[in-house]
Amino acid sequence: MPAKQERRLRVGVLGAGQIAQAAHFESCTKASNADLYAICDVADDLRERMAITHGAEKTYNDYDKMLADPELDAVIIATADAFHVPATLRALEAGKHVLCEKPVGVTVEECRELKAAVEKSGKVFQVGHMKRFDAGLQAAKSFIRDEMGEVIALKAWYCDSTHRYPMTDAVQPLIVSSANARKPAENPKTNLRRYYMLAHGCHLIDTARYFAGDIVSVHARLSERAGIWCWFVDVEFASGTLGHLDLTVQVRMDWHEGFQIYGKNGSILGKTYNPWYYRTSEVDIFREADGATHRVLGADGHFYRRQVEGFARTILDGTPIEGADVDDGLASVQAMVAIARSAEGGKSVALADASGGV
Repeated sequence: MPAKQERRLRVGVLGAGQIAQAAHFESCTKASNADLYAICDVADDLRERMAITHGAEKTYNDYDKMLADPELDAVIIATADAFHVPATLRALEAGKHVLCEKPVGVTVEECRELKAAVEKSGKVFQVGHMKRFDAGLQAAKSFIRDEMGEVIALKAWYCDSTHRYPMTDAVQPLIVSSANARKPAENPKTNLRRYYMLAHGCHLIDTARYFAGDIVSVHARLSERAGIWCWFVDVEFASGTLGHLDLTVQVRMDWHEGFQIYGKNGSILGKTYNPWYYRTSEVDIFREADGATHRVLGADGHFYRRQVEGFARTILDGTPIEGADVDDGLASVQAMVAIARSAEGGKSVALADASGGV
């Protein structure tokens, strides 16, 4: 890992559950320009165990007390989806910068409220779409921006597998749980259609927007058969690019995620791996100019650590936000809601008309 820099962002992580244990604690300890300063969780047993394991300087069982700490620079919101917006609003009011796990919220209305609060605060707010820190996707983005010319069409797919848990359990750290952990009033997994869209659909949508820009409208079809949820979505991009998205859970095969992009001066074919492998996507960029295909190695595939470092650079050095900002987060939720309404009604739905939740 890169050596620690002299100036580092002091980060507090809210929540000591699965995503914090699997990604955010380690990312802060490994980041060259950030430190895991504090951990906040109401479960005393879990919080103290994580603090010892990861070397956090301070611990809190009260979020407002952590936010009142003058040594704290920023927070990572690593809670259940329903808590994302309320926790972010409190952090912004306390004058802290925020990196919030995806999805940024669960309704369009609360995301709009958050957008207004971010703009008023003047603080850095970034959404945890860590795939934007995949070197393969970044290489594709650079080619689109600098060489591809007009983008004609994009196809992207995100297919979770029935075999993902034996695979991820083998590579993730042992996840520790606590009976004292705070949980949302409703178990998110009681509605799998909603859960899968929020958990996985937001990744697919953000990847599509990262490459092709704003989505204007969607026309979605949904099949729920044989324990498989499959959304096929035709996408209208503001740029005129034709789009098609495939979100399927759970395929009877290996993890299947990737994208295909056709443009004026070349094409791109990408294969993305299960994120817990920390393996950079294999992205083949074909340049019409030389008739050859190029692929970046991307030896550093720790997307979560690279995300924290990008977040810290924006705060410490004043660089533009490298990841997803509040507008990206809002647009992702609008798209998910529009897809849900389109699948229910069988008609195209404009994102501008999307309201409510998934």
